[in-house]
Amino acid sequence: MNKIYFLLFFIYGFGFSQTLEETIYITTETFIANPNQGALQHLKKRENNFKAEVKTQDEQLALVFLQTHKAYFLFEAGQLKEAILTYEDALKRYQDNELSEISDFDIIENALNPLGTLYTKTGDFTNALNTINRYVYLAKKNKNTPHQISGSINLAKLYYTLGRHKTVIKTVDNGLNIKNLPEDKKAHLLQIKSESLIALNQIPEVSILGETNLSSNLNEARNTYLIHLKNKDYNKALVPFSSYKKEQLKNKITQRNKAQIHLEEAQLYYFLKQPNAVYTHLNAALKVLLPQLKSNSLPDKNILYAENKFIDIFDLYAEIETNPDVALQSLDLSFYVSKLLQTNWTSQETKILNETNNRIRSEKCIDILFDRFSETQNKSLLVRALQYAENSKASVLKDMFLKKRQLQQFPNDSLLQKEFKLLKQQEQLTSQLVQRDLSTEAISDLSTKLSVTSMALKQMKSLISEIHPEENDVFSIDVLKSQLRKDQAILSEYFYGKNSIYQFIISSETIQLHRLPLHTDVKSDISNFITLFNEPSNINNDIQNYTNQAFNLYETLNFKALSNHKNVIIIPDGFLNFVPFEALLNNPTKTAAFAKMPFVIKSQTITYNSSITLYLNPSKNHKNQDVLGFFPVFENTNQTLSYSITEAQAIKKEMPSKLFMNAEATKANFIKNAPNYGTIHLSTHASSGDFIKPSNLSFYDDTLFLNELYSLDLNSNLVVLSACETGIGKLYKGEGAMSIARGFQYAGAQNVLFSLWQINDLSTSQIMTDFYQNYNQEQSVFTANWQSKINYLENQEISNLKKSPYYWSAFVYYGQLSEPQPDNHYIYVVISLLIAVFILFLCLKRKTHEQKPSRVPSK
Repeated sequence: MNKIYFLLFFIYGFGFSQTLEETIYITTETFIANPNQGALQHLKKRENNFKAEVKTQDEQLALVFLQTHKAYFLFEAGQLKEAILTYEDALKRYQDNELSEISDFDIIENALNPLGTLYTKTGDFTNALNTINRYVYLAKKNKNTPHQISGSINLAKLYYTLGRHKTVIKTVDNGLNIKNLPEDKKAHLLQIKSESLIALNQIPEVSILGETNLSSNLNEARNTYLIHLKNKDYNKALVPFSSYKKEQLKNKITQRNKAQIHLEEAQLYYFLKQPNAVYTHLNAALKVLLPQLKSNSLPDKNILYAENKFIDIFDLYAEIETNPDVALQSLDLSFYVSKLLQTNWTSQETKILNETNNRIRSEKCIDILFDRFSETQNKSLLVRALQYAENSKASVLKDMFLKKRQLQQFPNDSLLQKEFKLLKQQEQLTSQLVQRDLSTEAISDLSTKLSVTSMALKQMKSLISEIHPEENDVFSIDVLKSQLRKDQAILSEYFYGKNSIYQFIISSETIQLHRLPLHTDVKSDISNFITLFNEPSNINNDIQNYTNQAFNLYETLNFKALSNHKNVIIIPDGFLNFVPFEALLNNPTKTAAFAKMPFVIKSQTITYNSSITLYLNPSKNHKNQDVLGFFPVFENTNQTLSYSITEAQAIKKEMPSKLFMNAEATKANFIKNAPNYGTIHLSTHASSGDFIKPSNLSFYDDTLFLNELYSLDLNSNLVVLSACETGIGKLYKGEGAMSIARGFQYAGAQNVLFSLWQINDLSTSQIMTDFYQNYNQEQSVFTANWQSKINYLENQEISNLKKSPYYWSAFVYYGQLSEPQPDNHYIYVVISLLIAVFILFLCLKRKTHEQKPSRVPSK
């Protein structure tokens, strides 16, 4: 067969004189006539030569034709990552050379449609949505019904993959309204809807859909199988699954789909508790994806590639494996493939959405290592478990931090500069896309620009990796212990899992791991305690209830294990992100006087952080440490912040500052000035957002949304957010709340002081005034934060009800521990006195010299 290929290639490629355009087309047609891996390698070599030679639009179009057919072959062969890169290159070539002006080449059918599908299959959900929205708009604009239909199908599949089943149903219903909808496409849409209805447990509606008589034997068998699976009737599910499998194999399906069938069968046998059958089908799936694999053991990671089916296989393999070392090995392979897939992701939204599965995997690893440690008491197992926990902590923040640190190390590297600029550009476009009331045309335009930016970022990342190998965020336990010794602190990192809360306690000497129960009562205790801070009356109307809950949670979260240390660093997780640990009680109490209660803050100074990596690697301080302040005040409105003026006066008195008051506190002034200051103070209104609108911050004239904040480039040493709910937002386990505070961290602020709930204007002003007085004296944020709260509790002019932790514990500090600076006042006094004494001594000496008689020369 290869000889035939070479002969055809020779005849058509070199047998007679032809233009470059003709040569490219003939080369492509030759490949299409006999596509195989050998032919693919020859095609790649010719493609590289063509790239260097093409100049005219016609030649560029011929190369696009070649690339789209090459990408299609790669897609069918399961080489998804390479297929994506090829489609992207073809699409960019088509756009850059404005080839739509010279040809009616169907770029939707040949590139955009398959690219949207590939993005969905590889978990690149942001690019998938942008790409599909883009060609749906083009299809509607050109009144191309087939492409509108394929767009509806692909959108529904995307939302199904994301688990957004209500949106699937809405998307399908919109697609069913397209005129002249072919019966096979209608059946396809109805099948997607059926599977979402099953996922939502709306089984009767599936039967109604089946009455349309559009269901094939394949779909009927699949639906019956899925319904039994949903109802946990696993034995009943076997029969329809066998029928579904038989119908599938009748069709011409890809190797990837064959592997999927084996995987689903393995999952069914897992539920039936038949491990041998599970092993059989998992190994069959692996050998479909890795034909070179001969044994039934786990493969070497070096032969794996970016394919999410591997992740499902290795995860299930770990579930049935009785040998803990092999189970961990299998989970590590899942992590490895997940990382291969991540190299194609550029948006933080995609990374965060995919983090859920890594979290589940991390918990399994920690479970195994905890059990092993219980048997062996080998402390190295605890360090390994901590690394798994840390891997799922603030991965997006850490990634941005490492990029920024790399740019600081190589400030003149043009590639790093361009990458950082593209990242910020991506966030700017995303911030525009999340705004409401955009026209379809505007959405399409922004989606196109985002796709182009994403492609540029991938190319940039590939070039950078050749010069600067990617930094490993694995930390050294010895470095961590050394830093804790320096800070005289103890660190408690929580991992909020599905079945347990794991608590890692690390001091300068040792490491501990505790598995805390997470049953329904514990979840209720955490949730109820957080709810107490929704309104001041929740605490003040039943103080004894508060004291009971505060001490109960102190014990539940094992905070007593940290009681011997003054400085405590907490890395929270899950719902613990919203717990004010300083307001817990370290002893039971009957008193109703808040000032007398044994709050944790009275004996310990609490600092928070998002991860160990961020704790160990502070950024460089900004040269300008003056305070930049924004105080919209909102006078003569129902949202007036009158005490905000007091805050401004305190800052002006204590610190060198530039303050924007009232009408000057605009969004534009903030964006313009924020990058130039090391300390930023915002006294305003904020919102945690909702399901539609993201977290946001109010200025005098406009609102700053979270994604806009992501696009800023800050290097602030400290950001103080004197506003409501700046630490609240949609919660993602591991990554934390999508809050304004996190937005500042992403933008480059290394230390942030922010609020966890809606706060009182007057008490905030009092605490902030005290904070800046202490900060000015000691230059230590974590000490000033602690002292301001202690002073508030001890202030006899404040009533008991106003000393409720609702009023003083809202502010939490995420950042570094810095030692209080010695008070230089006395040093200056002593130096001044010494100078004065020295001057006085010189004056007296001079006066004595003038009064002494001159010596008369002897005769």
